[in-house]
Amino acid sequence: MTTATKSHRLILPFGFRVLVKVIKDEDRSEGGLYLPQGAKEETQEAMYGAVIEVARDKPTTEEMAENVSGVPSNAKVLFKKESGVRVPWDDSLRLLDVKDILATVEEHSSSDAH
Repeated sequence: MTTATKSHRLILPFGFRVLVKVIKDEDRSEGGLYLPQGAKEETQEAMYGAVIEVARDKPTTEEMAENVSGVPSNAKVLFKKESGVRVPWDDSLRLLDVKDILATVEEHSSSDAH
């Protein structure tokens, strides 16, 4: 009996780039109606994602390697819908130039409101 091994891919961005995992919104309108797949994306100008890897000064994921991208790891960001390069084996991943990030987003629960 042979055991299949699953390979893992590690993407380490170079230069002023980050790897972002796109966060999909629910497929509902603000009124609660379900939208057909892709209908919401057609009208969106920006997308929302979480930075999962940043460019570093050394080709490693070790903590000693310094983040040179200027964007914090795990930050939530907004970026233009057409920006970046899709990762061929995972449509939810985008490799973005830092200049294509429009803003970072801080999430607060409604109980945090003043």
